[in-house]
This record gives sequence, C-alpha cells and structure tokens, in this order.
Amino acid sequence: MITIKNNICISGDELVFRFSRSSGPGGQNVNKVSTKTTVLLDVANCRGLSDNHRRQILNCLSSRVCRDGILQVTCQKYRTQKANRAAAVERLIDILRKALEPKIERKKTKMPRAAHEKRLRAKKCHSALKSQRAGRDFE
Repeated sequence: MITIKNNICISGDELVFRFSRSSGPGGQNVNKVSTKTTVLLDVANCRGLSDNHRRQILNCLSSRVCRDGILQVTCQKYRTQKANRAAAVERLIDILRKALEPKIERKKTKMPRAAHEKRLRAKKCHSALKSQRAGRDFE
C-alpha cells in the first residue's frame, strides 16, 4: 500500500512499471541494461481514490494525464532499476499530494486610498515634466 495522504492509499497492484534503456549515467551499462523506469497509474479507474479525488487529480494534472486517464511518471536518474523505481514512485506520490492540496482562493482587496492618490500625483508630475519639454522651440 502506498499512502498519499492520511486517508488516501493506493494499492501497489494498481501501479504498472515499464523499463527501457536510459540516457542517464552508467557508461557502457546504458547500452546493455534497461534502467529507465516509467510508472503508470490509471487515475480514472483507481480503487483507492474517491470520485472527488479522481476529479481533482484529473483537473489539476490535465497536462500530464493522457486521454485514457493514465498518469505517467518517468525516472532515469540512477544507474539501477531498483533506485529508479523507488524514485519514480516517490515522484508519483509527490505529484499526487500536490494535486490533492486544497486551492486557496484569492480574496479581492481594494486598493488603499493613499496608494491611489500617490499614483495620481506621480502621473501629474510626469505629465507636467513632459509638457515642459514639449514647449521648447530650438530654431
């Protein structure tokens, strides 16, 4: 079981791992061993997520999730499959945690009166300066 938040857990059976040849570190090992790890999670059909959580993840991660609702995370940072697998799962957990954080809505505030007046004074000063420059005739 992979714990994302206090009450949200995903079964390890729902994660699909794919391995391919990496372009990362490893020297000649790169040409022989498939160390690059891709973790796939079917968010749309995940049993560990409620409908609300599913919707929130799909909305927040719409650019990372394909049409079928599958979230894909890749790691090729390390030389071994085991280390890349652990790093990819950790990244997946971080991505899901950030997607499930409640969004804080911005409260509209009114511009302070003093700031508004200061801005208008600065505009008048700048306008006066420009009008002084424009009045000169150098013939």
